[in-house]
Amino acid sequence: MATVNVNEGLVTIAFGPWERFLTGHGRYAFPLASVREVRVAGEPLRVPRGARKGLSVAGHVKIGVWGLFGGRRQLVSVTRDAPAVHLLLDRAASGGEFDEVVVSVPDAGRVAAAVRAVVA
Repeated sequence: MATVNVNEGLVTIAFGPWERFLTGHGRYAFPLASVREVRVAGEPLRVPRGARKGLSVAGHVKIGVWGLFGGRRQLVSVTRDAPAVHLLLDRAASGGEFDEVVVSVPDAGRVAAAVRAVVA
C-alpha cells in the first residue's frame, strides 16, 4: 500500500513494488499549492474513469493510470479495504502529468486534514 506524506510544501506519495510497476512511479511528488480540492473517498473504486493502463480487479483493487485517451488523467492506487485521499490538482502547477491523484491509505482522514490545513 502506498504512503502519503505532507510536509515542506509538498505532497509525496511512495508506492510499493507492485504499485511502482503498475503506475510507472516509485515516488510521485507535487507542490501543495497545486492542490485545488481534497476529498476522502469512502468508495474509492468508483472514482477512476476512462481508459486505463494498469490493473483493475472488479470490486477489489485499481492501480495504474486512468484517462489515457481524454478526460481527466488520474494516478490511482485504491483498494476496497481502505478509504482514499482524492486530490484534484491544477495540472500545470503540479508538473503537467495528472489532474487527479487517488490513493488508498488507512489514515485518509488525517492526510486530507493535513492538506486542507495548508491549502485552505
